[in-house]
Amino acid sequence: MTFTAPEVIGHRGAGRGTVDGLRENSAESFAAAVAAGATWVEIDVRRSADGVLLIHHDAALADGQAIVDLPAAEGRRAGLLTLEEALEAIPADIGLDVDVKTVMEDASDPRERRTMTLLLPHLRREARRRRLFVCSFDPAVLLAVQAEAPGIPTAWMPFVRNPLDQAVAGAAGLGCQIVAIDARSFGLAGDPPRPGRRTVDYTVEVAHRAGLEVVSWCPGPADAARFAAAGVDAVVVDDVAGVVAALDGR
Repeated sequence: MTFTAPEVIGHRGAGRGTVDGLRENSAESFAAAVAAGATWVEIDVRRSADGVLLIHHDAALADGQAIVDLPAAEGRRAGLLTLEEALEAIPADIGLDVDVKTVMEDASDPRERRTMTLLLPHLRREARRRRLFVCSFDPAVLLAVQAEAPGIPTAWMPFVRNPLDQAVAGAAGLGCQIVAIDARSFGLAGDPPRPGRRTVDYTVEVAHRAGLEVVSWCPGPADAARFAAAGVDAVVVDDVAGVVAALDGR
């Protein structure tokens, strides 16, 4: 099993955007997530024009320039970490959730330039020293990890507000160990019922029966506690301290 349920994963570090003055996917944000009680940190990995892996969620910088079109030096000047710097900044006893952001050019560029070709050696090395799993919206990423680094768990993130039926069945069909479900797909506290949507408890029970662990992104403290009570194995969150307190208070 990947998790000792329930576990807290800091989303992009201490949370998306800027949290308490700390920019997402920065060394300072990773440290803040750990200090607040996260046992895992989630990072976003994408490639530059010259084949360097950088840590950034969006496809472009704030000025609109696509990262895949820029040399790594320009990304560094914009404040982006390299993957090596991020790995150095996250203690080895903290788990690593690697969200892989492939690009359209991965379909046509030579194999040696593609995101997964660049990433796989890092994954193999990190898997020898820490807990690690790979998640992506792109099923090709998960299949590549399963083929080239089969000991590393994979998690399918179908899409935002994904239907629960397809999320669980799809992750199992792809051969993943984990399904990553948008919290809004479960229905947040106060949402009206949606006909046909399964309960959190039922969804988790079916996923576990299929051999899947369940991660949810990004619930707030109240929903994180509710999901944990239903058996969700881990939550990727923007309010680490609030979620840790909510789970401790269950």
